[in-house]
Amino acid sequence: MAMNRKANHQKPGVIKESAKAAFEQLQKELNVSFNKPALLYQAFTHSSYVNEHRRKQFTDNERLEFLGDAVLELSVSHYLYMKYPEMSEGELTKLRAAIVCEPSLVLFANELQFGKYILLGKGEELTGGRTRPALLADVFESYIGALYLDQGMDPVVAFLEKILFPKVEIGAFSHVMDYKSQLQELIQQKNNGALSYEIIDETGPAHSRVFVTRVSLADQELGVGNGRSKKEAEQQAAQLAIRKLQEAAED
Repeated sequence: MAMNRKANHQKPGVIKESAKAAFEQLQKELNVSFNKPALLYQAFTHSSYVNEHRRKQFTDNERLEFLGDAVLELSVSHYLYMKYPEMSEGELTKLRAAIVCEPSLVLFANELQFGKYILLGKGEELTGGRTRPALLADVFESYIGALYLDQGMDPVVAFLEKILFPKVEIGAFSHVMDYKSQLQELIQQKNNGALSYEIIDETGPAHSRVFVTRVSLADQELGVGNGRSKKEAEQQAAQLAIRKLQEAAED
């Protein structure tokens, strides 16, 4: 009977001290301090853990994932809208989709080692849930939702400025970006004339050629790119040209 009374008086939803210590470390690594740590714990609580601890009344991260998905999409949309004024609606949509898709979110989650903090049920743990792509993507979105609820949009944007936006800057999603079209639109806005692309070098064996391409406006070189195909080299040259023109406009 004494044991039953003790169990009945156990505080609902309290995670183990070892887990609390781990989440304290995570906050230090992320340089963030949650006003309501319970939100952080919930963001990393999988439904399998809740199912195995029903008497403790834990809450899983599914609702936070729902919110985080919307907050992430809005944050990325705003960033892309401001970053690429020359992009069409269709191009912006395509790029955003590549950034917030599951493989990308898994990449971000793994970079932050989110997997080791997830609270899982024993069965899910034994079947590799900690490295399951869909689960990791959900946790990343849940964290965004928790951070938004705890502190608002500005800390979310600050987080993305460290984790996500730099990858866009370095061209991690360039495979879905048509830099040639963007450059053409940028030039047309200023009525500066016609662009020309010229292969200026080819290196490597026949089965592994590397092309070097120059893009020019009249006789002025705007950018030089290289790639495994002529198209890839032209895209890189156009990307560098856009960057050069934007920097010139800021001076």
